[in-house]
Amino acid sequence: MRYDIRFSGSGGQGIITAGILLAQAAAIKAGKNAVQSQSYGPEARGGASKAEVIISDDEINYPKIISPDIVISLTQEAYNKYAVDLKDEAVIIVDNTLVHEYKQDGHKVYAVPITASVKELLGSAVSANIATLGVVNEICKIMEHQWLLDVVISNFPERAAENNTKAYNLGIDLAKKVME
Repeated sequence: MRYDIRFSGSGGQGIITAGILLAQAAAIKAGKNAVQSQSYGPEARGGASKAEVIISDDEINYPKIISPDIVISLTQEAYNKYAVDLKDEAVIIVDNTLVHEYKQDGHKVYAVPITASVKELLGSAVSANIATLGVVNEICKIMEHQWLLDVVISNFPERAAENNTKAYNLGIDLAKKVME
C-alpha cells in the first residue's frame, strides 16, 4: 500500500495543516510510514501552496512526490500549478466552489463544493481544510475515519473540536454524494 497525495490551494486555507494532520494520523494511528513536505509561494497568504504526503507500508526512500496518485485542489491557481505529472489512475478532487476549469484526461475527478458547504454549515470557511480531509479519506479509503478525526481534535484547542468534527463529517457526506 502506498499513497502519494498532493494537497493544493491558496496560502491561508490550511492546506499545509491538512497534510501534517494526515501524515500524523497515518504514522501514529494507522502505523504506516509517512512523510510530509510543503511548499508555498512568496505571497504566503493568497499564493498557491501545496503539501505533499506519502503514506506507505514500506520504507519511504525519497520524501518528494514525482507522480501523485491523489491530488486535491482548493483553488483554480493551485489546480493549474499542481495537478500535473499525475499517475494514469490518479484521483483528482477539486473544490468546485473555486475550481471551475479542470480536465478529466482519463483520471477520476470528483468536483466537491467544499468551501461553500463549510461556510454554509459553520458560517465561515475556516474549517474547509478539515472537511477536505473527510472528503479525501472517504473517497480514497486511506484509514479509519475515527483515527484521522482523533488526530484533528488533538491538534486544536478544545473549543474547536465541535466545529472540526462537524466539518470533517460534512466532508464525508459530501464525498458520499459525489460518489453516488
